Amino acid sequence: MVTVVEVPQWQGSLSPTAPRLVEGAARLAAMVPGARHVRVETGATLRETADRVRRSLPDDDDFVVTVGGDCGVELEPIASALRRHGDRLALVWFDAHGDLNSPATSASGAFHGMILRTLLGEGPPELVPAPALRPGQVSMVGTRCLDPAEEDYIRDNGIGGPDTIDADAVVYVHVDLDVLDGFASVGYPEPDGLSAEALTAAVARLTARHEIAGLGITEYAPADPKDEELLRRLVPDLVRLCTSR
Repeated sequence: MVTVVEVPQWQGSLSPTAPRLVEGAARLAAMVPGARHVRVETGATLRETADRVRRSLPDDDDFVVTVGGDCGVELEPIASALRRHGDRLALVWFDAHGDLNSPATSASGAFHGMILRTLLGEGPPELVPAPALRPGQVSMVGTRCLDPAEEDYIRDNGIGGPDTIDADAVVYVHVDLDVLDGFASVGYPEPDGLSAEALTAAVARLTARHEIAGLGITEYAPADPKDEELLRRLVPDLVRLCTSR
């Protein structure tokens, strides 16, 4: 059974289009076929929302698709997968941005630009999970817009691509839709991204080799009907691939 957890959080983003993420989360949830649907109301703080997400995650063997909302909605689903799978977990981060700033290096203070660093143990203290990921458990795909501190972190910690994943790893797939090329319905679009076909092919290669621990799809701020049309094909394809084993 697939459970889709809809988290309409936008408070982790400072984009002028961030409030559209509420509608984007609802639309993404509706695109997941045949799923049990859980909607998490956002709290007064990011910590409160994260606590609500944690309590909403199913205790059974359902496959969870988390839809946002900003990238920060992935905090508890990924932390839960790490508690379940431990060192076997690999996180594949499909994202135009590194999301690897810390509170000390972030120019904006926006949490969606710190979420991956937080999962790695360095973030706002009230949001850092225990245990935290190790850098060797993280792979990045489609990343092309990095701050200097993020470039330093990647270099110093040896974060690579999917070819670094251990053969017996269980993989969590995170997709920020700004990884796509020409996709306007995000807060911070970047040129020279992946096509929808290239994204699907990359996920297919992962699912052919690994068990998938979970899927997150984030940062949809509806703006262009062509983007909606693309997602109506892409989202079911990604869910089908991730649940096919």
